[in-house]
Amino acid sequence: MSSFAQTHSRVTTYHLLEDETDLLTRLTLSGRWKKTVLIVPCLASEFTDQDNRPVFENLVRELARASYLTHVIFGLDSAGLDEVAFCRDLLKEGGLQNFVIQWNDGPSIGGIYRTLEQAGFNLSQRGKGRNVFMSFGVAAALGAQCVGLLDADIRTFRREQLDRLFFPVLEHGYPFSKAFYARWDGSRFYGRVKRLLMDPLLLALKRKFTESQQEKMTRLVDFLLSFDYQLSGEVALELWLLKKLRYSMDWGVEVFTLIEAFRNSPQVAQVEFTRGRFDHKHQRVSVDDPGAGLHRMALDIVSTLMHALIVEEGLEVGEEFFRDLALTYESIAEDAVKRYSENAEFNGLTYDRDQEERLIYQVLSQAIVQTGDYLTSPGHAAEKMLRLTASFEQFRPFVAQGLQEVILEVESILREQSLRARFLPSWERILWRLPELTVQLVEALEQDKQRFRDLD
Repeated sequence: MSSFAQTHSRVTTYHLLEDETDLLTRLTLSGRWKKTVLIVPCLASEFTDQDNRPVFENLVRELARASYLTHVIFGLDSAGLDEVAFCRDLLKEGGLQNFVIQWNDGPSIGGIYRTLEQAGFNLSQRGKGRNVFMSFGVAAALGAQCVGLLDADIRTFRREQLDRLFFPVLEHGYPFSKAFYARWDGSRFYGRVKRLLMDPLLLALKRKFTESQQEKMTRLVDFLLSFDYQLSGEVALELWLLKKLRYSMDWGVEVFTLIEAFRNSPQVAQVEFTRGRFDHKHQRVSVDDPGAGLHRMALDIVSTLMHALIVEEGLEVGEEFFRDLALTYESIAEDAVKRYSENAEFNGLTYDRDQEERLIYQVLSQAIVQTGDYLTSPGHAAEKMLRLTASFEQFRPFVAQGLQEVILEVESILREQSLRARFLPSWERILWRLPELTVQLVEALEQDKQRFRDLD
């Protein structure tokens, strides 16, 4: 799969020459002086569903071979006590001894969530972001110095891939490492959101910012473009950086993590995970349902990126900005589809060019417009209401009583709500507010260990 990525002075790329490069010996030596923890967020269905279980069992067997890992944290969502017990048994059968089960639906970890909620941290949105956020806190409580994150649904996972992810951090001192790979299953391209949304959108933004000479915005966009796969879920990072990062709670988590790395880390690395095929679960498109599938993913990603540019970087936009951006995006994305079609034909792969173009126009371009409507609509609605109330005498008594001031006040509230950060604060900030939370996390894990032992 071809890449639009560009070089960047802050990003070092580790390319594989051979897929079987073995780094275990060097990483084992590093692991003696650096406490290394891996996080695996997963749903109960990852191991209870008959079709998913072989993937999970392979993951466990491969992780059991990673001798440099001090702990492997499995963050379990949507799991009852029976599912937890089943997971524990699978981990033991796979030869994994150093595992920690973070039972998110259990009474102990549930108590930690309630403590955070009571302190004013909004964790009401369940999902991978919430799960990973808690796992980062658990890793810190366990004394981790280096933390990795790995999805549980990788069908083609091998331990050597994990070795490569950790190598820049453990051996070369990079604070942050991110995996990249080609999303294909041997016969067709996947990674549709990266190929058809992320890259063309970033290129469209770069074109607009270059034309308007907005160097500050261009620097962030160039940084994101330098990554071969911005949306990969596999990262490794030093604890000091992990504690500084804020967290996204939705499908924008990967791009937001990169934005946070841009702001907090002087150097980062990206690592070629594998030269072979890489496959995990695929999302349905969900054209008519913006709350599910690729449609929801696209909305979250565009919203996260534009929120960062508008709120964090100070980009000034109006409704016309997003309309123009969508048109520029469509032109670039259409050209990308042409190149992917030619690439697929050259390699003898299946490629449905019509389907990819429909995805661009029916879902991805609309996600840009919908995000613009959400972020800019309060101002436009207020402008129309002010013009209306000033144009007709029937409104004059209400205007005299302060109607227009109320309209402006409501506009301010709606604008604040639309731009309000959807992100959790850093663990550094949380532990400053709740310094006792580290001890409470350790106690919660111990309570669960005893609870799991009582099942025997």
